[in-house]
Amino acid sequence: MKLVCLDAATLGSDVNLDVFRQFGEFVSYQTTAVDERIERLKGADVVITNKVVIDKAVMEATNLKLICISATGMNNVDVAHAKAKNIAVKNVAGYSTASVVQHTFALLFELTNRIKFYDEYVKNGEWVKSEIFTYLGADISEIAGKEFGIIGLGEIGRGVAAVARAFGANVSYYSTSGANKNSEFKQKSLDELLRGSDIISIHAPLNEKTRNLLGINEINLLKDEAIVLNLGRGGIVDETAMARAIDERNLRFGTDVLECEPMSENSPFLKVKNRANLVITPHVAWGSLEARKRLISLIVKNIEEFIKG
Repeated sequence: MKLVCLDAATLGSDVNLDVFRQFGEFVSYQTTAVDERIERLKGADVVITNKVVIDKAVMEATNLKLICISATGMNNVDVAHAKAKNIAVKNVAGYSTASVVQHTFALLFELTNRIKFYDEYVKNGEWVKSEIFTYLGADISEIAGKEFGIIGLGEIGRGVAAVARAFGANVSYYSTSGANKNSEFKQKSLDELLRGSDIISIHAPLNEKTRNLLGINEINLLKDEAIVLNLGRGGIVDETAMARAIDERNLRFGTDVLECEPMSENSPFLKVKNRANLVITPHVAWGSLEARKRLISLIVKNIEEFIKG
C-alpha cells in the first residue's frame, strides 16, 4: 500500500511516524494546502489527516481506500460521500482524556494561584529585596468548597469531575445533549449551573446545540469573578462578550480553543486589558507526548483492522 500523511506538523516532531512504513510506501508532508491535496494523494491507498479536509472533490480525483483521521472529530471528512464511494473512515477516540483533564487544571491553577505572577516576581529579583518571608501581591483562591459546574459530562468531563471532587469542590453538571444521566453528580439546567457556579469547565463538542451556548445573555448570568474554562470548542463561547466581561466584571477565563484557529489578529482577546484574568493556550490540551504516542498506536491499529477486513 501507499500511505500519505498530509499534516505531520500537527502531530509534533517528537513522535516517530516511521511505524507506518511497515504497511508499505509512506510519504509524509508537514503541511498541505488545499490545492496540493489531490496531487499528493495520487496513487495513495491510505491518507492520514488531522485538519486537512478530505471532501468529495478529493475522493473523486483519487483512489483512496482508507481515510485515517488523527483526531476524534470527523468534521473535516465528507463521511457520507466516503460511504457512497466505499472508502473506510476511521477516527481515534479516548487517546487524550488524561492530557485534557490535566490541562484543564493547569489553566485553573494559573487563574486561582497566579503562578506566572509569583514566578516573575521572584525571577525579577523582587523577593531578594523583601523585608518579610512572603509576598501576597495577587489573590490566591481555593477550589475546595467551591461550586464546580461542568458542561458536557462525557469521558473528559467525568475525569474533570472526579479531580474537582478530590479537591473538595461541589460538582454538578449540565448535559448538552440532554441524554446524559449521571447519578454521581447533580444535574442542573444551564441557567441554574451558570448562576450558581464559582468555576465552570466546558467539555462539549461543537454542534447545533452548543454553538454560542455561552452567549452574552448566558455570560451575564455568571457570578462576578467566576472562572470559566473552555476545553471543548471555541464556537461554544461568544468571545466578544467574554472579553468584555473579563474587563468589566472581573471574570476569569482560561481556554485552549478559539473559534478561529490559529488565532485571528482581530481576536477580541488581544484587546483585553485585565490580562491576568485571561489564559489562552494554542489548542495543546490534547497534545501530551503520551497522548500523541497513543494516537499513533491507535492509527496503526485502525490500519491493521482495515487490512484484516
